[in-house]
Amino acid sequence: MGDNGKKFQLNLPLKVILSDGGTSHFLGHNINLTRFHMADGKDEKGISINPFSPKSVQDMVMLDYISKIEVSMAELTAFRQDVMDLSKTIVYSLLYKQFDRVLYSTLVKCDVVVKFNRANPRSLIDESTKIPDAKLRPILEKKKTVVALAKKSILEPVWKAIMTNQSYSPEERNVYILMSEKFLNRLGLMNWHVITQFFQKEGFEQINLSIRHLLQEYMEKSSIADHISLLLMELVTNNENTNLRKVAKILYNGIEDTDSVVLNPEIREKLFAELKNRHELVTISWQLGGGSAAIGKQGRLHIMLFNKDDQYQLMKDTVSDKMSNDTKKRSIVDFYRDEPNASSGMDLGMMYFSYLDESCKKANVKFESIVNQPMSNDLTVINLIFNF
Repeated sequence: MGDNGKKFQLNLPLKVILSDGGTSHFLGHNINLTRFHMADGKDEKGISINPFSPKSVQDMVMLDYISKIEVSMAELTAFRQDVMDLSKTIVYSLLYKQFDRVLYSTLVKCDVVVKFNRANPRSLIDESTKIPDAKLRPILEKKKTVVALAKKSILEPVWKAIMTNQSYSPEERNVYILMSEKFLNRLGLMNWHVITQFFQKEGFEQINLSIRHLLQEYMEKSSIADHISLLLMELVTNNENTNLRKVAKILYNGIEDTDSVVLNPEIREKLFAELKNRHELVTISWQLGGGSAAIGKQGRLHIMLFNKDDQYQLMKDTVSDKMSNDTKKRSIVDFYRDEPNASSGMDLGMMYFSYLDESCKKANVKFESIVNQPMSNDLTVINLIFNF
């Protein structure tokens, strides 16, 4: 768990597909867009970036500038940590956005706000209230002391509850304390406008409790970011090994023992070069939400893993089988520790479906996985769909 921030630059060739708002922003700043042919066969417009900072991606996600991110390489495992950091950055960004959105909907229903609206019908604070950040920023700047006091009054009981929760490990306590503060630090100005307006007034305790309860819920959801990134890399590794074995049989005259060839570092490098020449790449695509106006889909994340795979039906059957396995006996860490051949095949990656499904249920996150193969090509597409 934990927010991304240890690495300032990631090195991955990203295709960033822009939303309508993102397109308007970049064109308004005289930045030309590039037309991309995506792995799903669609032509999209966006920008290409490499290297990039996780913060820049996070900022664009939170501004609803991005609709899709795609990365394609023959050897994604060489950039394992960068891929995992990017995946976690995307998940955290969606959670911050969703937390901000849900919290505002909760706050405007609090009794003190409802009472204020009845007394001030010309200055309503409700779902339809829109005050530009440019107007709110100087107002809140003058209330910096109030913001700090409000933040303290919200976080101190949360931190006390975390530190006294015996079910958390010391590492989990540290992570949850960090995450709780990060959720508040990324809260939108409209929420802070409501909080500071009613801070220390009669009825504020309901607002305080609402924030703390939602913080607890979203801290639990944030732990899923790690599970997703680990699962993703297991699936990427399996896809790459499948590609390596296929090209090894071609280059080495139908050799049966492909593992001995694939595990040889020098030969492996040559095989990856051949895959790159053949343009047989592994592609990950993150499709974000449904736009700010898409009711019920703002917290949706659709991850797709594309690969040419002749064993489509085997993959589909394996996913279905592993999803039904009982995983309550061992945690993910225990599985890694106890399984002697954990990295020998795709079994570990498939087991992650079960672990992730269980984690999502605990955090009230809807998760479904689908493996399909479009009739128009020989791609295998693994779909991981989340609704936060």
